[in-house]
Amino acid sequence: MSMSTKPQRIDPRVLRTRQLIRDAFIELLYELELEKITVNRISERATINRVTFYLHYRDIPDMIDRLADDMINEIHAILKEFPNHSDSNMQMIIKILEHIAENSKYYKVLLASKRIPVFTERLMKLFAEFITTRMNKLEESSTLKVQKDIAIWYGSSAIIGTIVFWLRNDLPYTPIYLAAQLSELLHLPQQEVK
Repeated sequence: MSMSTKPQRIDPRVLRTRQLIRDAFIELLYELELEKITVNRISERATINRVTFYLHYRDIPDMIDRLADDMINEIHAILKEFPNHSDSNMQMIIKILEHIAENSKYYKVLLASKRIPVFTERLMKLFAEFITTRMNKLEESSTLKVQKDIAIWYGSSAIIGTIVFWLRNDLPYTPIYLAAQLSELLHLPQQEVK
């Protein structure tokens, strides 16, 4: 018996139901504090019954954890599209910001208004890993005078903080403009936007 390495295809009905649950949860977060959101409220808003909710998630904390996983997987997929050299940093930041802008309703409530810790923590960890990888590649040629771990903390916090304020202010800048500004602040090499 051989194991298939193909990723399992998820039934479109399952994906649709999960999307209904996710959308209902986001809508409710705009209206209520997290503690006041119940499985009943989510189910009613999603026009499903409670049993259907429990077929997908153990409880609300499990659902939040899985939503955070989905967010990180989506951003990680963008990071993987770009080779590990400095010429692609600007393009990668633009793609991440475009993704966040396209899903701004979702990110606005989870990162910027309710600040549900698991989302911020996972995103911070992902950006810290990204910065660490990039710094390791640049280490030989760099004359950085800042302790490496401090530079990583600073860079990941600055990116998250900028994204949070961008969302809170209703995305006043385009992803391309904001990426150029972040590149200036983080001293990333500028190149032509493709």
